[in-house]
Amino acid sequence: MTQIYDIFAVAPPGLEHFLLQEVRENGFKSVTASPGGISFKGSWPEVWRANLELRGASRVLVRIGHFMAFHLAQLDKRATKFPWSDTLPSGCALKVEVTSQKSKIYHAGAARERIETALTANGYRISADALVSIKARIDDNKVTLSLDSSGEGLHKRGHKQAIGKAPMRETLAALFLRQAGYSGAEPVLDPMCGSGTFPIEAAEIALGAQPGRARDFAFQHFVGFDTDAFAALRRPLKEAKSAFAFHGSDRDAGVISQAQANAARASVAPICSFAAKPVLDLTGPEGPPGLVMVNPPYGTRIGNKKLLYALHNTLGQVLQDRFKGWRVAIVTSETALAKASGLPFKKPSSPVPHGGLKVRLFQTDPL
Repeated sequence: MTQIYDIFAVAPPGLEHFLLQEVRENGFKSVTASPGGISFKGSWPEVWRANLELRGASRVLVRIGHFMAFHLAQLDKRATKFPWSDTLPSGCALKVEVTSQKSKIYHAGAARERIETALTANGYRISADALVSIKARIDDNKVTLSLDSSGEGLHKRGHKQAIGKAPMRETLAALFLRQAGYSGAEPVLDPMCGSGTFPIEAAEIALGAQPGRARDFAFQHFVGFDTDAFAALRRPLKEAKSAFAFHGSDRDAGVISQAQANAARASVAPICSFAAKPVLDLTGPEGPPGLVMVNPPYGTRIGNKKLLYALHNTLGQVLQDRFKGWRVAIVTSETALAKASGLPFKKPSSPVPHGGLKVRLFQTDPL
């Protein structure tokens, strides 16, 4: 009988609802939301498919077992007897992460050392650089063991080799696009696109591309991984044709070159257009209106905040004058900068962690 696991897709706090939508749209079963992510059930093919298909998930965890432990000696004994070989091949390199709360074993570092010792006794190697990670959560003296099936974070799609300053992760961009109502059926324009994250992500969504199609995963090193069955889950990318185009501009010609190279590696260059131009030179592209999606500088890591008020005011004026019928969505940590644009924003979203800051999405109805 095929074993069914508890699977957890990690989401940025504050955006769980939008990952919940995506998980349900992809047909996963027994789906529930909780702080920090979405739980659902499935066998290994569902784990593989979640990594391939979910744009908004940061990573996908698989619960492989649990036991009670009230002191370190008990943790040592039960971790040593745990059936690690059911899912992990002997001799593979592993790293261990432990969190503990409301438990008699309160020292996470000591708990990690005991689990590492148990793994070594079972023939595994411990390495801080290991692709395969075991996550142990001790909560009310219950030790829950999970495998990180993703390896590198799922924002690493495999094509974004060149990045600008303060980049937005693709997983976060995908969730903000979803929050802004984007479904792939309209053009998207980013007037401060940096290395092209929003236009490229939007183009991939329009093509129905699998976000994980160009990378490898930790689960490929687990016991029972079926290379052929996994290959059958991968879909060839559709030819880059769309009724809509995806536009990016930036005053920095260097990052525009990076964006073009990233779009080419993602195989969406034919429907993406990038240009080096300042905000003042923006004009609405031909065709139907769509979504202006922008992550402008906040003045915390990039830019002088005093000068950014004028930039936001210019952006707002240009959009209102030249982008009639377009919706606008701005990601920022600074409410005052958003207001400086003069755009008729609705109530902003809940705060979301991003690069050590709390950002919100400010949206308008069609201008």
